[in-house]
Parts: sequence; structure tokens; C-alpha cells
Amino acid sequence: MLTIRLIFESLGFAWKALKSNILRTVLSLLGVTIGIFSIIAVLTLVDSLEKNIRESFNFLGSNVVYVGKWPFTGGNGRDWWKDYIKRPNVSYAEYKFLKANMKKAETVSIYADRGGMTIKAGNNGISQINLTGADLDYDKIFEINIEQGRYLTNDEIEAGRNVVIIGYEVAKALFPNTDSPMGQTIKIKNLKFSIVGVTVREGESFLGTPSKDYGVIIPYDAFRKLYQTGTGRWYELGSDIGLKGYADDIGLVEMENEARGLMRVKRGLKPIMKDNFALNRPEAIANAISGVFDVLSIAGWIIGGFSMLVGGFGIANIMFVSVKERTSIIGLQKSLGAQNYFILFQFLFESIFLSLIGGLAGLFLVWLLTLAPFGSLQVVLSVKNIVLGIGVSSSIGLIAGIIPAAMAARLDPVIAIRAN
Repeated sequence: MLTIRLIFESLGFAWKALKSNILRTVLSLLGVTIGIFSIIAVLTLVDSLEKNIRESFNFLGSNVVYVGKWPFTGGNGRDWWKDYIKRPNVSYAEYKFLKANMKKAETVSIYADRGGMTIKAGNNGISQINLTGADLDYDKIFEINIEQGRYLTNDEIEAGRNVVIIGYEVAKALFPNTDSPMGQTIKIKNLKFSIVGVTVREGESFLGTPSKDYGVIIPYDAFRKLYQTGTGRWYELGSDIGLKGYADDIGLVEMENEARGLMRVKRGLKPIMKDNFALNRPEAIANAISGVFDVLSIAGWIIGGFSMLVGGFGIANIMFVSVKERTSIIGLQKSLGAQNYFILFQFLFESIFLSLIGGLAGLFLVWLLTLAPFGSLQVVLSVKNIVLGIGVSSSIGLIAGIIPAAMAARLDPVIAIRAN
């Protein structure tokens, strides 16, 4: 009951301090408001950027490791690519070897891509389309969601038949006057392909990463009719092998080690020789960018820290004035039996509430920021950042009010009552 009484009394005194001199109080709290806004705004933007960037790489699938020629994140030094360009492409024989021997992988699939394709259907056409040659279980690696029709069958893939799954925007551009293009044919490099499926609309990602909306998928052997690939020669179009791990393989360590060992055996690499292939993870790309986010977060804390320092001095000033104005009231409370801790907590709560007002104002400004349009970037004020803003502003109020509250608690009641 005493704590509740203290809180309500402190709220009342904080409100009186705010009302008695609005301009002075607002200017004093402005530092806290700007500080909280600077810190939480930067953290909110950084969190939103990181979330949007990670979602942009969802097209690479999850719980997956890719075996390829090139690393996703490049190498060290300006001429890093010279070492990698000498590597052989991943071959179809290596895919068959991994598929037959991998015990730690739930799914193994090979695929190859060719961008900048022009797809036609009758008098309609669409360019800059990504063509993918996919083997069995490709849909499990990349999580292909079919809106109409179905995925490629085992017979179609093994026979390399001219069937195709098209993206939402491809279907819209080539068949604008029909709701379902199923059974229709399209032309890829003057070869006819029959449509067996249409993917679900994905929309544009934040980074503009490849979207299935502008892609078409054909069997891997049908792709090899159009482009020479998969035999391992350096001058041919490269392929990649996708490995999807089991849920109980934490960090995919077992699967990655097994894949590395099998690839080294298949390529006849001696123990002292370096890998001439790359094992890539989708999260490696986002992790490579995380250093930028850390720098931005530190910058936000530094900028906000200076504002919070100014705000803390402003609140301390309000509290010193409040102690001076209420000295006789403090003496009266003490003469009626109020303990030192009661006076101490009364002023501490008041200081915290004043700082909270400034902090909540800063959070309100951040919330308004989330309503502003940022194109494809979705900015969201998370509960974590709200709690952090409230916690930081409360801490500033606590620190700023300690000295004035201690001075008030140590006042002699007789001297305090006589004060004007």
C-alpha cells in the first residue's frame, strides 16, 4: 500500500511540475525525447533493415547448404576471384555421387540457372526472365509454392521432357486474357514447352533479389538440351547442388562435413590440398552485412547518448528546483513521522516519471516514423525496442534524481519547516 501511495503522490508532484512551468519542463525533457528518439529510431531502422534483408534471401531456402564453384561472399583481397575461376564447375556425376552416398542430407538436388531469357507465347513475350533447369526435389530445396497445376513429375525430369512451371508475372504477361494458362505452350529458344504449373505470387523483395514471379522452371535434362552444363568443364554453364539437412542436425555441421569429405574424395584431393569447391549457406550473405548494422547501432547510441546526457542534467535541474520549492512540505512530512526512505522514493519516482514522459514522447515520434513510406522497406517498432526505450528513459530519470532525492531525504525537519 505504501508503494502505491508513493507512486500516486509522485505522479501528482510530477504533473504539478509539468503544469507549473510547461516551457521550462518541456525544454528540460527535450533532451530525453531526442535521445530516446535517436537511439530507438536507429535500432528500429537497423532491425527492420536486417529483417527485410534476411527475408530477401528467402528465395535461397532454409536449412540448406549449396555446393558450387563460387563462394557467396567472395574472398579476401582485390584479386580473390583468380583462385576461384580456375576451379571446375560442379558436375552431374558429382551430384549422382553425393545423392548415392550422402547420409546426413534429407534432400540432394542439382540445378542450373540462365538469366536474361526472353519467353514467348503467340504474339506476347516477356524478357529478363530467369530460366532454371531443376532436377528431382528442387522444390523441396527452394520451397516452390504452386498456385495452379503441379510440380514436375519424376518421369518428366528423368526423360527431360519439354514441360515448364512459370512464374506469376510470366503467366500474366504471356496470357493476359485467361485465368489459367494450364496446358498452353510457350517458346524458350524456339523450343515449345507445355505449361504444367504456375507459382504463387511473391511480390518484390527489399533488395530486388530474384523472384519466382519472373522465373520459369524446366527439367534439368531439358535445360541441358539448350545449354551445355553439368559435366564439370570450366567453360560450360555452371550448376550447383543443393543439400537440405535434417532438423536435428544443429548448424548443419554433420551434413557440411560429410559433403566436404565426399567432394574431396570424388575430386581426388590429397589431405594437404585446399578445397576446389565452395560450401555456401544463405545466412552467410546476411551475416556479411551484419557488421554494417553493428556500426549503425553504435552510432545511434553515441548520438542518443549525448542527448540523454543533456536530458539527464535537465531533469536533475527540475528536481533541485522541486526540492527547493517543497522544502517546507518535506519538513512537515518529516515532523509527522515520514521516514527518510519515503522522501527519497517520492522524489526518485517523480524524477523517473518526468523522464518517462520524455521517453514516451520519443517513442511516439519513432512510431510516427514507422508510418512514413519507405518503398519496399517495412519499418516496424518492435516490443523489444519499446521496452528498451522505456528502460533507458527510466534509468536516466533514476540517475538524475538520486542526488536531489538524497538531499531532500537528509533535510532536518525543523530547519526545513522554517524555510520559505
